[in-house]
Amino acid sequence: MAAPRIAVHKLASCDGCQLALLNLGEDLLALAEAVEIRHFVEAGWVDEEAEVDIALVEGAVSTPHDAERIRAVRARSRLLVAVGACATAGGVQALRNEGDLDAWLGRVYPHPEWVEAAPRCEPLSAHVPVDLELPGCPVSGAQVVAALASLLRGAAPAPARDAVCMACKRAGHVCTLVAGGAPCMGPVTVTGCGAVCPGQGRDCYGCYGPAAQANTPALMRRFRALGLDAEAVARRFAGIQAGAEVFAKARYQALHDATLNRERLERRATAREEREGQG
Repeated sequence: MAAPRIAVHKLASCDGCQLALLNLGEDLLALAEAVEIRHFVEAGWVDEEAEVDIALVEGAVSTPHDAERIRAVRARSRLLVAVGACATAGGVQALRNEGDLDAWLGRVYPHPEWVEAAPRCEPLSAHVPVDLELPGCPVSGAQVVAALASLLRGAAPAPARDAVCMACKRAGHVCTLVAGGAPCMGPVTVTGCGAVCPGQGRDCYGCYGPAAQANTPALMRRFRALGLDAEAVARRFAGIQAGAEVFAKARYQALHDATLNRERLERRATAREEREGQG
């Protein structure tokens, strides 16, 4: 019986998710013995056009070439797995969707006309059917191996649903939000990283994206109670998972609140000036 064929592809990303796989060391070698890795440039296998059973794809679709490539990868793969925040939600570069792309290109590049960029930076699912999404920045290498093991057995991996708070409780970490007063994203972020930041006394930045039942309005109120203004609250949802729908909606709401607050202050200032002028 032929070994299952695997490919690892990269689009617009930093290679961090591929490095997470390489960092598995001996576990990666064991995987290589159980499957036939046809394409994984970071590890030395190069056959981009290979037809495979499972394709792991890191990165967002940020250029017309990326869009062509992901369609080609999908056509040559029985199963396609989106790996990491860029592939599942667009990554931090998806923030460009909210601005003037041409203006940004002009500020960054001396010859912006040489840059070929798609109008929007999008996750894989915006262009092709995706069989499984594994979030994270970077993704957990162990999570990828476990997902592959399930897929190779013909079973769908159980998606992570718990918030980072649950991982903190299990590990015995002191709560950075309640005890530390830090604007921690843990209550609305799905677990998968092992609560690495709270374990070091730092607040969660939401790298794994929204949890299954993310109560963002409640967390936004908590952030305001900590002293963050509406714009600062919006920035908490404008990180690596900015393109995730739940976080994007929370960010837009916070920015809307900031606009209303600014308009209210302007009206008060105008009214005060009018009263002083009359006096």
